[in-house]
Amino acid sequence: MKGIRICLNLLFGLATASLGSVFHHDDSFQPDYILRVTAEDYTEACTNRYSALVNGSSPGPELRLKEGQVNWIRVYNDMKNGNTTIHWHGLTAFTAPFSDGAPAASQWPIPPGHFFDYEVKPEVGTAGTYFYHSHVGFQAVSAKGPLIVDSCDPPPFSYDEERTILLSDFFNETDKHIIDGLTSTNFTWSGETKAILVNGHSRQVTNDTGSCQLASISIEPGLSYRLRFIGATALSFISLAIESHDITIIEADGHNTKPLNTSFLQIGSGQRYSVLLTAKSEAELKKVNKRHFYIQLTTLARPKTLTNFAVLQYSGGTDVDLKAVPSPPPLPVAEISQGWLDYELESLHPDRGFPKLEEVTRRIIIDVHQNVSDHVIWLQNGYDWVQNFPQSPYLIDIYNGKLDTSATYQRAIARGNGFDNITRTFPAKIGEVIEIVWQNQGTFDNGGVDAHPFHAHGRHYYDIGGGDGQYNATANEKLLDSHRPIQRDTSVLYRYREKTKPLAPSGWRAWRIRVTDAGVWMYHCHILQHMVMGMQTVFMFGDREDVLSQSGPVESGYLTYGGSAYGNATHSPVVRHFYE
Repeated sequence: MKGIRICLNLLFGLATASLGSVFHHDDSFQPDYILRVTAEDYTEACTNRYSALVNGSSPGPELRLKEGQVNWIRVYNDMKNGNTTIHWHGLTAFTAPFSDGAPAASQWPIPPGHFFDYEVKPEVGTAGTYFYHSHVGFQAVSAKGPLIVDSCDPPPFSYDEERTILLSDFFNETDKHIIDGLTSTNFTWSGETKAILVNGHSRQVTNDTGSCQLASISIEPGLSYRLRFIGATALSFISLAIESHDITIIEADGHNTKPLNTSFLQIGSGQRYSVLLTAKSEAELKKVNKRHFYIQLTTLARPKTLTNFAVLQYSGGTDVDLKAVPSPPPLPVAEISQGWLDYELESLHPDRGFPKLEEVTRRIIIDVHQNVSDHVIWLQNGYDWVQNFPQSPYLIDIYNGKLDTSATYQRAIARGNGFDNITRTFPAKIGEVIEIVWQNQGTFDNGGVDAHPFHAHGRHYYDIGGGDGQYNATANEKLLDSHRPIQRDTSVLYRYREKTKPLAPSGWRAWRIRVTDAGVWMYHCHILQHMVMGMQTVFMFGDREDVLSQSGPVESGYLTYGGSAYGNATHSPVVRHFYE
């Protein structure tokens, strides 16, 4: 009961939090964590690349937070050129209003030579697996790291130890070169992923030059493990399996699930899963005369399939040669499973907050497809969105009274599709229950179709499924009669085929969300290339009065680029503590 009382107290504190006081974060202030973003030469996958790094490495250090508790995380921009931010991927709206880390949406980015103190408070009930990453340009390909939120109650599943396994991509070209090619009228694709990294390690072939090696995940015979898989890739949609081991899913995107046994995972960019793995006993290992097993990773829905490996290493044996790559692969090369686990993965506990179809006040259908005009772009309902579209961040304009939220909402409703083409936002009122349908379409010129992992900032949504063709609300509701949808923050819009007719429907993904928290939230494809090419949207929840009543007044130092809320070598920042 002690752990339960702690959680109840934290929950009460959340509900009754004051609007905070203002402090100078001078030398007497000690943040819980310090992250320093630099740009420098760094070696991965036997190749040197100029990359954005966190604390000098990729991935950066693991952060460990506790639900319901305030954490101060100071982020320095030590780069000489270029802005940065850090986004706490998957954490819900219960952070301070400028702490989501989405530039042009909810905060000014951190200028070179400055730092910003993020106030991060994981919501009670969302203990699980997350990660952090820059939200500027292509920096997230390397500037990222794991973030784990621990529960204030005993976990519902028992295990002896845990391991964090962060998956990422490697590209030979620099961030600038990739962005210049993607946004140029002389469009140049970034190229496909050169390597799938596991905790920053990868090796392509045994005779690669250099000291790079496969990642090794060490375990002990007979113990049970929680493996936390983080899909921090830029492009890759990955199928993952462990040689001679099955696993049981117990968490998806920070929400506990009913245990579901599986032999593999499909992980899109931005998704996270926790699984239970029971290590083999000494007797089982002796029987097979083997103490290491390969983790096989395969890219899906790409023009060319790439298969890479890591090693699950049992103690007590001869060290495996991590510079040797298995050939042929120990497992069959994976193929995509369309709609994987739709209507199968369920919440561990009954969720009385799930809105039924009759509660939906408005449905927003977002058609997504690629278009070629003077350059190649991705459109949502006919418009792209890039980080430099608004002259100043939307949330800043709301505080400054420069963005008329009522007029924005009226225009969106009048257009009939919920989209305001003037601000390029999707506004909603507090109290609405909205259904958001992502509708995949064939490319305008040749009918090509891609898979997209869509990620929502702010509040988690209920993933109510997906399928081929066009969304049918009545038919889908029948499937939900016997299914308890889980809350997610990232789910995959499948393509179902490589090509179709131009603008023809080819797959949908549907979400439901109760609009309860005022703010400006990015909703976007989490493939970095697609984001740079315009595959992003902005949802504005609540009007200006809702925003102000939720946060109270804010200091001008938050409302200007490089303002006094951003510290540097000459002055300490003036910071409001939104959670006392």
